[in-house]
Amino acid sequence: MRALTVFSSVPRRLSPPVKIGITGLPGSGKTQTLLRIIQLLEEEGVTVGGMVTEPIVERQRRTGFQITNWLTKEHEVFAHEGLKSRVRSGRYGVNLAALEGLGTRSLAEAREAADVIVIDEVGKMEVESETFTQSVIDTLDAKKSIVMTLHKKSRNPLLQDIRRRDELRLLEVTPVNKNLLAFKIVHLITGRAH
Repeated sequence: MRALTVFSSVPRRLSPPVKIGITGLPGSGKTQTLLRIIQLLEEEGVTVGGMVTEPIVERQRRTGFQITNWLTKEHEVFAHEGLKSRVRSGRYGVNLAALEGLGTRSLAEAREAADVIVIDEVGKMEVESETFTQSVIDTLDAKKSIVMTLHKKSRNPLLQDIRRRDELRLLEVTPVNKNLLAFKIVHLITGRAH
């Protein structure tokens, strides 16, 4: 009897795709946890792509945020105290053009070229853009593992729809678990412990 060999489109180093949402209060360490996940995956040779939001710090004070295309390392100011914009979030003016350009392109390129896609963050500022919102939905429908950070308390319809998805595992960053959560998530993606 001949054995049937089945080839999977999933790289051998990864488990079947998982969708993980990291939630937590502002300042809880969502982005730091995501950056640690990226580091651990890349150390294993996994290609990570998508969008990461990082703070802009001037004179030891956060004055805004920049978005970075993780595949290309291209970045652009997304929100800043000094930015004049009709869209505001707290003390920040929001640059929707950066989100709709670089942010959306980051997700599209990740859908094509990355093994794992990251989206940081789906929050109050990001859901102001219908273009970016559609890109997030398109990305969630991709047959790839995704790790995204989510604003914890927002009642925005996109965030509520994301939280209701059956395939999404929501994990909360807390002071107790923030050092171990990255390892747990990498294990879920690769199927191996660290």
